Amino acid sequence: MEPLGPGEPARAGRYRLLAALGAGGMGRVLLGVAPDGRLAAVKQVHRQFAHDPGFRERFRREIEVSRLVSGAYTAAVMDAEPFAPTPWLASVFVPGPSLQEAVDATGPLPPAAVRHLAAGLASALAGIHRAGLVHRDLKPGNVLLAEDGPRVIDFGIARAAEGDTDLTHTGVILGSPAFMSPEQADGRPLTPASDVFSLGALLVLAATGRSPFAGASAPQSLYNVVHTHPDLRALPPDLRALAEACLVKDPARRPAPARLLELLGPLPPVQRPWPPAVHALIARRQAEVAAVVAKPPKPRRRLRVALAAGAAVVVLGGTITAVTLPNGDGGATAAPASSTPPPPAATTSAPNPDPLGPDKLRGADPCAVLPSVPGTGKLTPKIGVHFFACTYETAQGKWLELTIGGPVAANGTPAGDLDGRPLSVEDEATRCTASVPVVDRPAATIGVEASDAAGAFDKPCDVAKAALGEAVKRLRTLNSAPPPGSLAPVDPCGLVTTAAAQRIVGPVTKVEPDGLHECHWQAGGEVTLTLERGTRPFVSKDSYYDSAGTVDLGGVTAFYTTKRFNPAKVLCSLSWAHRPIDEGTSENVTVAYSTSASSLSPEETCRQTQDFAKAARPGLPKP
Repeated sequence: MEPLGPGEPARAGRYRLLAALGAGGMGRVLLGVAPDGRLAAVKQVHRQFAHDPGFRERFRREIEVSRLVSGAYTAAVMDAEPFAPTPWLASVFVPGPSLQEAVDATGPLPPAAVRHLAAGLASALAGIHRAGLVHRDLKPGNVLLAEDGPRVIDFGIARAAEGDTDLTHTGVILGSPAFMSPEQADGRPLTPASDVFSLGALLVLAATGRSPFAGASAPQSLYNVVHTHPDLRALPPDLRALAEACLVKDPARRPAPARLLELLGPLPPVQRPWPPAVHALIARRQAEVAAVVAKPPKPRRRLRVALAAGAAVVVLGGTITAVTLPNGDGGATAAPASSTPPPPAATTSAPNPDPLGPDKLRGADPCAVLPSVPGTGKLTPKIGVHFFACTYETAQGKWLELTIGGPVAANGTPAGDLDGRPLSVEDEATRCTASVPVVDRPAATIGVEASDAAGAFDKPCDVAKAALGEAVKRLRTLNSAPPPGSLAPVDPCGLVTTAAAQRIVGPVTKVEPDGLHECHWQAGGEVTLTLERGTRPFVSKDSYYDSAGTVDLGGVTAFYTTKRFNPAKVLCSLSWAHRPIDEGTSENVTVAYSTSASSLSPEETCRQTQDFAKAARPGLPKP
């Protein structure tokens, strides 16, 4: 586990990133924290995949199917953004070593542990195949050893990389040669039986410490997979029979996962299925994670705004003081008087007319801002999934990313000013970002990122600054309108007045925007309202949640999840599609209420979440 480098992105979507866990052929894996506090393994896909629109569509389809996979021996998919500038997928984090790490560090597993491994892998494959997926890359690095058994990760992701991509030109091999099936090595169509062959190879590795087909090179390993029969005499008779059944060359003769469980028979229940040395590795990993999580996050330079609107209640010196803020709500709620003077109130809620202010920028289409950049030439918008970001391609195939009102403040080095705004430049090892703060919103920025990775810009900071200057100049005169009914120009903090929020969730102590399309109400916990583009909402199959389903929100179907963390903390999240974009994506609204020191039940928390959503709906444009 490595710390994030200076200037590395601190977020992927709504996941805060803490540390790097590793990297592979498909992408880089980072430890992240979900909005509900749960740890996640966030895989960011390598950019050579991201540059292929076909990959993104396959990735989206595979993610949708992967969400259907659930079970004790898989790491469930939590969230994903296949059309983000850098596509990513978040799955449940498993604090344990991979099978490869465990065997390398402690040696082969004893027969009893291998049997528990076989049962867990067979159960995981049964769930994956039941969802209509073939894993395609079942290898020692994709099997994690948790305290209570194995977990299979990355199911359904390898398939997304297949197709008309440029991977053959980059030397990337899809899959791990020593653990492929013969039909995969030959390029034949794959069935679930391919994963069973890989399972057999994993059992041999676990029992002997070596792959049954590994050669001196990848071509030699592939040849062995197709043509040779492994020596299994070192395995105990029952495990040898199981491995032999899995490793037959003809896929039609291999047993299904359910049959493998029958062959294994009932196993004695155990709380610690691995040898002590492996459990020591798990404890070490858990301690590393605990240390990273306990480390306070680096402070973000944010403007802590005053209460946005309405009659707010602020706790001061142990008393409650009424603070009246103008918002057109027509009045203030009563509160006991106090001798402590109230804090300064917001002086106006009128729209900011500045072209670089939040109200003008919120509705700007980032993919319509940069037709060209001096010194770089014509730009073509390629990826525009978010309201606030667009990735452009130059005529030479190089990429620039423009963000308008992104939710992270500039953290670079001051570099003078640009068009009267303070300029910040983050010059990193592999990329450069130039940014200026949004007027009246220093915690949000207008920024351009340019990469100096292989094949990209030689002087990325020069390119980023030039592109940012052009973007700012264009934004001052741009007069583009979002599609009718779009959520893009809507101020989320203006959808629910403070007075209305207080009637639903109690005294509000703070209303604060995050970027241009999200707002937080602090009130005995936190209510978050997010307007975004992404995958259409669906009923979650994630066993982490206590409940999931749909509710009718005044004629609109909304999808909810609930989770009780402890007697005083409950989370209810509610999402619905506001305006369809295409078959798989839409503009969505999410309202999440996380209570704190509360006696509310999950049902009561969700009722208040629904009431908050109903209060927000009248302010939304007609889709």
